[in-house]
Amino acid sequence: MDNILQSLAAIVGEQYVSNRQEELYLYARDQGTMDPHPPDYVVLPGTVEEVREIVLLAGREGIPLVPMGGGLVLSGLTIPLRGGIVLDMKRMNKIIEVNPVSRYAVVEAGVAQGQLQSYLERHHPRLRHSIPDAPPMATVGGNVAIHGSGHLSQAYGFHSDMVNGLEVVLPSGEICHTGSCSASPYWFARSPLPDLTGLFLGWFGTTGIITKVALKLYPKKKMKDVLMFVTENPDYVPDVIYRVTETEMAEDVLVLSAPKPDWMAGFQITSVALTADSQLEMDFKRKMMRQALAGYIDDREGGFMFLAPNLKKNFLETPQRSVARYADVNKGGGFEYVGAIMPVEKFPQAYRSGVEIAGKCGTTYSFIVRIIGRAHCMMFAFAYPFNRADKEDVQRAQKALHETNAAVLDMGGIPWKAEVPAQRMIIEKMDPSARQLIGRVKAMLDPRGIMNPGNWEV
Repeated sequence: MDNILQSLAAIVGEQYVSNRQEELYLYARDQGTMDPHPPDYVVLPGTVEEVREIVLLAGREGIPLVPMGGGLVLSGLTIPLRGGIVLDMKRMNKIIEVNPVSRYAVVEAGVAQGQLQSYLERHHPRLRHSIPDAPPMATVGGNVAIHGSGHLSQAYGFHSDMVNGLEVVLPSGEICHTGSCSASPYWFARSPLPDLTGLFLGWFGTTGIITKVALKLYPKKKMKDVLMFVTENPDYVPDVIYRVTETEMAEDVLVLSAPKPDWMAGFQITSVALTADSQLEMDFKRKMMRQALAGYIDDREGGFMFLAPNLKKNFLETPQRSVARYADVNKGGGFEYVGAIMPVEKFPQAYRSGVEIAGKCGTTYSFIVRIIGRAHCMMFAFAYPFNRADKEDVQRAQKALHETNAAVLDMGGIPWKAEVPAQRMIIEKMDPSARQLIGRVKAMLDPRGIMNPGNWEV
């Protein structure tokens, strides 16, 4: 064990490796309900060459490797289930290039979302990237690796759809580039080459370690507004979403529902973010949105909610800090959710199932829905905060999460960034040929089984 520690220190420097119990304790857990598992070492590489040397060392010694970004995944994907080395990627935080004409950025995987947002605001104020509703320390690499989504996803899809290419360290220690950068000095697209990038997105670090990301950027409008459309019948929501997205004028579409505060209880609130470069454009978009939903207003089945300036300010934030505040509503620092990716028409069934499960399990809840890609699908988040210091509260949340995962799969949805028990449920539902292909890909890339073992095992 001392030899491994010394070898890691020789690669990254003594100040960037630890096996001290207080630090292993922190890296053994996240904010979710999964049981902690301590690593044997924590190491913070600073370059791709250091990552390569760590991977080669782990391969020689048969030591598990678990890459970690901001540590905010919630579902235990960076918990080292079989010990080994946690690679904390946050030192790899350089913004390497911004191409303002072809609109992409090349960043190291440990660049934080808030860091990139701030950099673009200062140096490229006409550009922006899609920001998830997560604390600003969430990393770009970690988010694309789990198929994250954000405030531009309604127009452009999952964050993994916004990736032009990757630099990845394979389990063999080879440094591999995917996308146009594999055959060009530019990181402009994944097409027209064979799409190798998908071998590392959604695999939870079991096929390689992402060290650089080329991310699409988008024009930044000068003005922003938000409209809140309120209904109290979940059966109306799919049609509301259809009408809103049919206008092709919304930047972001969310649906919110929670029993608290009291004014939200029983309602479904469709939040529509609008952006514009002029007051004329903004007024036109507001008018079109109201026209799209006029039938519900005329029938008194829905209406637009007046937002006081301080409340509107909260809904205009990117990311929304209110999400983080809700995460600790029970105090004790516990929060997890099932982010169900499913067809939009499943909203009424998902809504009613979530209310039923929360009541049966005796836990509070909130529902946050993000529409993906012009309503091609939705991410329906069944969120359950809990008090980590209250064992019974943790167990209630665990039960609610398990039952929600099962309900999602029964509805034809798929749990997003699934924890290991949910991964097993997905694998059981999976077409046998797809299941076998996952096993073959992992065995080909990682024959020693050292890459985040325990995840996507078939």
